[in-house]
Amino acid sequence: MGCGRVGSVLAKDLAAAGHEVTVVDTSRQAFDRLGSRFPGRMVLGNGIDQHVLEEAGAPGADWFVSVTNGDNRNIMSAQIAKEIFKIPRVMTRIYDPIREEVYREMGLYTYCPTLVGAAIAKTYFEQGPEAADRARQEVVGARGGAGG
Repeated sequence: MGCGRVGSVLAKDLAAAGHEVTVVDTSRQAFDRLGSRFPGRMVLGNGIDQHVLEEAGAPGADWFVSVTNGDNRNIMSAQIAKEIFKIPRVMTRIYDPIREEVYREMGLYTYCPTLVGAAIAKTYFEQGPEAADRARQEVVGARGGAGG
């Protein structure tokens, strides 16, 4: 759920790897990020609406990722995916480090780009650019490149 920068890159990468992908977003224009050759499905709607998730194929889905700009929507949709649809792999992005920790303790798989970015910056200042590049490379893989 979410077709911003992260959601669109993830959807294209997974589709290119042969996975069946459905993207949900509230903005029709957001789907433009996927390009005209995107082989997956696009569902216009709010991912906290159970009917929208049903239309997107949540029943029977193997995984669900929520990466909208709103922590509340991400948390709610992830909980619906996990608790109502029993999707085995559910992941959500939460910007607020305190909330991320709370929801992780409650059993959601979360990640916090705020903490990831701060950790790489701290590595840069304490250990230098080479160490920061290694840390960054572990997170972004070949896509990120050194220093770029």
